[in-house]
Amino acid sequence: MFSVDLVVVGLGYVGLPLARRACAAGLRVTGVDTDTGVVDGLMAGRSHVQDAAAADIATMLRQGFTATTDFTTVSTADTVVICVPTGLVDGEPDLRAVMAAGNEVAARLRPGTLVVLESTSYPGTTEEVLLPILESTGLVAGVDFNLAYSPERIDPGNGEHALENTPKVVSGLTPLCAKRCEAFYAELVDSVVVAAGLREAETAKLLENSYRLVNIALVNELAVLCARLDVDVWDVLRCAATKPFGYQAFSPGPGVGGHCIPVDPRYLANRARAEGLPCSMITAAQEVNAGMPGYVVRRARDILARDGGTVYGSRVLLLGVTYKPDVGDTRQTPATGVVRQLRSLGVRVGFHDPYVSGFLVDGEPVCAESNVDAAVRAADLVVLLQDHRSLDLARIGRQARAVLDTRGRMDGEHVERL
Repeated sequence: MFSVDLVVVGLGYVGLPLARRACAAGLRVTGVDTDTGVVDGLMAGRSHVQDAAAADIATMLRQGFTATTDFTTVSTADTVVICVPTGLVDGEPDLRAVMAAGNEVAARLRPGTLVVLESTSYPGTTEEVLLPILESTGLVAGVDFNLAYSPERIDPGNGEHALENTPKVVSGLTPLCAKRCEAFYAELVDSVVVAAGLREAETAKLLENSYRLVNIALVNELAVLCARLDVDVWDVLRCAATKPFGYQAFSPGPGVGGHCIPVDPRYLANRARAEGLPCSMITAAQEVNAGMPGYVVRRARDILARDGGTVYGSRVLLLGVTYKPDVGDTRQTPATGVVRQLRSLGVRVGFHDPYVSGFLVDGEPVCAESNVDAAVRAADLVVLLQDHRSLDLARIGRQARAVLDTRGRMDGEHVERL
């Protein structure tokens, strides 16, 4: 078996862009994933990741990229990067994928290999979880092989900041491990930032997303207050954003979703609780954001009931059910809570989303509307949940009987903003 420069374990939204960039840099790359559908699709030139087009996969294949479900290739690698998902089970960190990948790598680990964890987790994961698995082979980290952590910073759908032009934070178990990790990523990205240690790098990732969670919660709570006080929160935000120092703009919405903001701060809070320390800021922010779908539904109910209207049996069309604009990802989307609570009121719910063909809530499909014009005209209320660029919001505003805009993007006499 020929040797490879890099094995990427996990070919999702983090691992596949890393493999693509490494191929472009001239490295010999193999990707390993336990999903046979993902592997077969990639080897056939198909992409399952929005930010990697079929043409990108074709280029990677020409550059020698191979995808496989066989971990044997790890034994031939100079560098192994683990990019498997970390989520929650009953609100607690779920590291089963990290441990499974660690066991597979350990079974084939050879001296001299650099092993890097990119999966997001709580401070101490690399040392307390991955290190013992890898050293169960008898090899010693920092002596026989190098162990490092480098948090992923992939932002799906972001056309401006990609892997190569986003500064890459790296760290290592020992100074030599950190230098080896720095040298590896220096081949792939424009800027490398070396953290003081593994735990600092792990915590930096959690801080980034906890910062977003808290600030989104702040403007969400402000939006609710402004509505009560008859203050235009969108104008408040516009004015505040003109300050050239000491302020960063965030926008309210129907809640938070995706793979990072609803999940990563819980890893930090969980670790704090394990140390007997409060993490009250994160807990409060989670509560505020979790309450936003219910607030959206209460606003929708009030609009439907206005002027003697009825709520039960009314038709509500949701525009955009993904967790962020211009992506097809519905993980942790606040649209789920909105649908669930509208249904509890007896509302007939439909949705239109150019990136989503089917949407299930509690195992029951939400009616997909392909003809947006007809669906808008038939609805008693249109709720804009996600402002995809492909949606003609001005046209929708003219056609709709009533609109609840949770993104502050629409105007008109029939439009009510969050």
